[in-house]
Amino acid sequence: MRHGILHSLAVLLAGETLLAGARLEAQAGTSIRDAVLGEAGQVTAEISTDELTRVLRDRSATVLDARPYAEYAISHVPGALNVAPKPGVAPSAYVSDVAEIGRRLQGNLGAPVVLYCNGPHCGMSKRLAAELVAAGYRNVRRYQLGIPVWRALGGVCEIELAGIRQVLGGDQTAVVIDTRPAAGFAGGSLPQARNIPRELVLPGKDTGEVRRAKDDGRLPMEDHNTRILVVGRDAREARYVAEALAREAFHNVSYFPGSFEEARKALQP
Repeated sequence: MRHGILHSLAVLLAGETLLAGARLEAQAGTSIRDAVLGEAGQVTAEISTDELTRVLRDRSATVLDARPYAEYAISHVPGALNVAPKPGVAPSAYVSDVAEIGRRLQGNLGAPVVLYCNGPHCGMSKRLAAELVAAGYRNVRRYQLGIPVWRALGGVCEIELAGIRQVLGGDQTAVVIDTRPAAGFAGGSLPQARNIPRELVLPGKDTGEVRRAKDDGRLPMEDHNTRILVVGRDAREARYVAEALAREAFHNVSYFPGSFEEARKALQP
């Protein structure tokens, strides 16, 4: 009886069916990274966070972000693609254009495809999955946990130039982390930028320059949901620092997969 009460309390405290389900899977001896939402009656199967990570690493499927381009541009799973919306559909029923996906996949109805959107309560990947299946696609799966859980489990996102312009034009709370050496940063940077040089970021958690940045105000310690954009001399440098910040529980981190100079030129009037 006591076990049953504790279990019920845990589910209530979770506040989300997703978190409760992931907790149950963890109790059964699996990792939360192996969890799926597990909704009944869906036309396509789900994959877990670890499975999505393997798909991205092995490039074993086309990963499609099923959200509008504006959302994709601000933050998307690295390696994911985006297509135009289906014509004539209201925003509340948004779905990607299956015809454009067909062109991307060269008409291969057996091509493996993975869809994701804004998480457990979002219907965009479900609607797209249903349309793809109706069009004859045979190998469609969904990462239904979506961007929120990807971030919560330490995943970073990419941001496009259009996303950088949108964020810096409208979000005065956003923080830009410039990972270039201090001398380069002193010569000028992007608006709202702070410097955390890549060469001073050490492996592990709460070490080196990242720890100093947490203490001296360069990192937003009073709101770990603050949007953080990371730019560097190249994508590899920016991603390394972005992943280091995600390990520090900053769960709204995106990096630019281009060079600092590209980003700066894009922001010039």
